[in-house]
Amino acid sequence: MPDPISWSHAAPFLIAALVGGYLLGSVPFGLVVTKLAGLGDVRSIGSGNIGATNVLRTGRKDLAFATLVLDGGKGAAAVLIAMLWGPDMALVAGFGAVVGHLFPVWLKFKGGKGVATTLGVIAALAWPVGIACCVTWLLVAAAARYSSLAGLLSLASAPVFSWYILGDLQMVELTAAIAILIWFKHHENILRLLKGEETKIGQKKTE
Repeated sequence: MPDPISWSHAAPFLIAALVGGYLLGSVPFGLVVTKLAGLGDVRSIGSGNIGATNVLRTGRKDLAFATLVLDGGKGAAAVLIAMLWGPDMALVAGFGAVVGHLFPVWLKFKGGKGVATTLGVIAALAWPVGIACCVTWLLVAAAARYSSLAGLLSLASAPVFSWYILGDLQMVELTAAIAILIWFKHHENILRLLKGEETKIGQKKTE
């Protein structure tokens, strides 16, 4: 795994990776696929989010699946492209992709929750950790039926998996930083979970 970053020499290249990852991650696929399908702006329904869970509330499972794959794919693509220039570049590009999804410039910095994109980034950086996080998501989602809770716990577990599976400090730092961002982005979901008011998977949001 990568050595510690030397900012004085690598900063211009790392900034390029960060910006490139951000631009790729900021593509709002949930919004794109629903508009192409003639369903209008997905932000006008349910939670107002552009992610796969809200796309599912349109009743189109195929579009929700496409959104899930594309959101995860853009995170993985950012990492794999940057990996051609080294692992440090891949780490920074992956972080940029997540930030781009969370705060896309095209949507006035109001993006999605970032779980699928983050899982794509983690899987591309270290597939064993990615698989462990995805399995965690599936187990929590199957047991609790809350997509938000599954996402929160799967990403909170990523630094732990990164340490015990890889023993790599940079991967731990990256996944921890992303997890903090994701938890911050989910603050409203966390409040609803605590109140027992969170919408379950497949349930239409009535508010």
